[in-house]
This record gives sequence, structure tokens and C-alpha cells, in this order.
Amino acid sequence: MYGDLANKLVLEAKRTQQLNQRRINDDLQSGGGNQILERLPVYHDELVRNVLTEVDQLRRNAEFLRNNGHNEELAHLDEKIVKCQYFVTLLCMERNKRCLLAYQKLRADILDNVAWCNNGTGVDLHPGNTDDDNNALSQFEQEYLKEYSELITELKSGDLTDIDLSGSLEPPSDVFIDVRVLKDAGEIQTEYGVFNLIKDSQFFVRQSDVERLIQQGYLQKI
Repeated sequence: MYGDLANKLVLEAKRTQQLNQRRINDDLQSGGGNQILERLPVYHDELVRNVLTEVDQLRRNAEFLRNNGHNEELAHLDEKIVKCQYFVTLLCMERNKRCLLAYQKLRADILDNVAWCNNGTGVDLHPGNTDDDNNALSQFEQEYLKEYSELITELKSGDLTDIDLSGSLEPPSDVFIDVRVLKDAGEIQTEYGVFNLIKDSQFFVRQSDVERLIQQGYLQKI
């Protein structure tokens, strides 16, 4: 039935959104301070192509009903029935388009978030796949992520190098915070000295100095 394929895309988008929100909520409940990178499942290329094929078929059906509504082939049908068929065909076509755009928009938003957090590198896009994160993306999504990340890098290396554009938009509640080291990161230089980040060690540091390390998962706010 028309619309069933597009509905699968909507369900997939909702499932992705719910799983990512659950990960964020679990991190908040555990007291984590990391900025969670959202995950993307594998792009449903075949399903998207089938939806586009269905949209094209609906478009041709609508054109036939509009241009041949008074032909002998449809003479046995009541004019109101033809108009109803035409209207329903248009609705199905527009619904398919909106479902497809919603699916693409959700994935694009997640890619934007990944690009701002990590400049498109070391991202967690495909759960369970540590060999090649980009396997979850379509060819066009890979190109989009690459070019968008390049734009962000160019922006950061311009006149705004002294501003952390990828930092949190929420003002910090405390200037200094306690952090726990989640994985070894070696020595880091701050305005207040050098810290040797060894796993499971704790420090009382200025939040602005370690914000980037928290986002990258090296530190956890406690």
C-alpha cells in the first residue's frame, strides 16, 4: 500500500531519536559530564530509493488523472470519484516526500552535531562497528560530513581562533570543577600548571581548561 515504505523511514528515525535520548538520560543519571555523541544506524539506501520510485509512480498517476479525467477510459467513473482519486494520490505523494525529508533531516542534524564536536573524526556513528564508522553513512552523507567539517576547521582557524566555537552554549555553574580521568591522556598544560591525566585519578581544575577533554571522553565531571 502506498505510504508503507515511507512509514518505515519514520519509524527508523523515531527509533534513532529515542535510542540517542536514552543514552543521554543514562549518562545524566550516572552523573556523567561528557557530551554524548549521537549514533546513526546504517543508511537505508534501498528503502529510500524505493520511496523515490513510489513518489515518481504517484506523480505519473496524478498527471494521468488530471490530464485524462474526461477520456473514454475513465468515462464509466463518476467525476467526483476521479477527483477523489487525484486528491488522494497527491496526498500520498506529499506524505512520502515529508517522511523522506524528516528521515534525512534527523540524520543531517546528527552529522552537524558530530562535526561540531569532533570535526568529523573519531566519531561514533555505527554502534558495534569500530573498524569504519563511516559505514553507517551514505556516500552523500560522507561527502557532506567531510565538507562541513572542513568549513568548521576553516572557521576555527580564522579570526575566531581564541574562541571555542564547539564549547557548550550553557554557561558553567562553577568556575572550578572536580573531574575523574576515564582514560590516559598524558600531560596537559593549563594556565595553572601541568596535569598528568592517568586513568582513575581526580583533579580540581578550571572547567574552561578541560571542557574539550570532557567532550572527547577523557574526563568525567563528578
